[in-house]
Amino acid sequence: MKNKQTSSILWLIFIMLVWGSTYAVTKSVVHVLPPGCFAFVRFIIALLCLLPVYLSDRKAIAAQQFKKNDYWWLFLMGITGISGYYVFFNYSLMYTSASSGALIQGFIPVCIALSGILFLKEHLSGLQITGICLSFIGVVLVGLIAAEDKGEKSSLIGNLLMIAAVLCWTTYTLISRKLNHLKPIIITFWSGCIGTALLFPLSVYEFSQFTQPVHISLNGWMALIYLGAISSAFCYLMYNKALEKLPAAMVGNFLNLDIMIGVLIAILFLQEQLSIIQLAGGVFILSGLVLSSQKNNKLQ
Repeated sequence: MKNKQTSSILWLIFIMLVWGSTYAVTKSVVHVLPPGCFAFVRFIIALLCLLPVYLSDRKAIAAQQFKKNDYWWLFLMGITGISGYYVFFNYSLMYTSASSGALIQGFIPVCIALSGILFLKEHLSGLQITGICLSFIGVVLVGLIAAEDKGEKSSLIGNLLMIAAVLCWTTYTLISRKLNHLKPIIITFWSGCIGTALLFPLSVYEFSQFTQPVHISLNGWMALIYLGAISSAFCYLMYNKALEKLPAAMVGNFLNLDIMIGVLIAILFLQEQLSIIQLAGGVFILSGLVLSSQKNNKLQ
């Protein structure tokens, strides 16, 4: 059992390395295709990779018991976690820096905790509430004040779009809690199918409005395959497997690595620079994450 837990932890570290790199990878190729087209192609690749896994487990899936509203919740997951999240995410990185995007994404765990209070009637400690407040201040510093301080209207738009992506992922996560009686491959595959289908009309419209010739270089295709096959398909499955072996609080805390890796990669490979206000906002966000996880750590 201990060896399985160690293996799961190592996989989680690998997953965070991959997910932390997606900000820089997406930023580097997001202008190759319109954002909706980019997301559509990415998830076509992801679904092609998930399909053999889904079919290999079809007997267990056929025996799965669905509740009355499960299909409706899966539809909402496709809207929020696939089409909504990645359209906002891709459009955001056309206007703002990968490092700012990564820092704003750091508000996701806290946003989920806050939504748990409002919609799931969960109770938080004083430390967790303080952490939520600190993270909120950090997002305001990174996403709004820093952009205005630089006089960059486009950065402000990009940061607001990334905040919208955070809200989409929060909704996706809350809905997934309602579907924990379903196998992870069912949730991942069918929400992915629904979200990809919803991306199709947008991608057709964007493609028809795209004035310059579309030419995807070898690096562009490598980025799409990396994001679709590795980041979306493989990492989602391994993340779900890790949840079977490790406490949810421990797995959730690993998401904090995503932020730091995303910022570090953006600085090292995209030569991005952080302002003092952005650094201060990052400290607030990370401090809030630490405080907001204290109760769960003690319980575990």
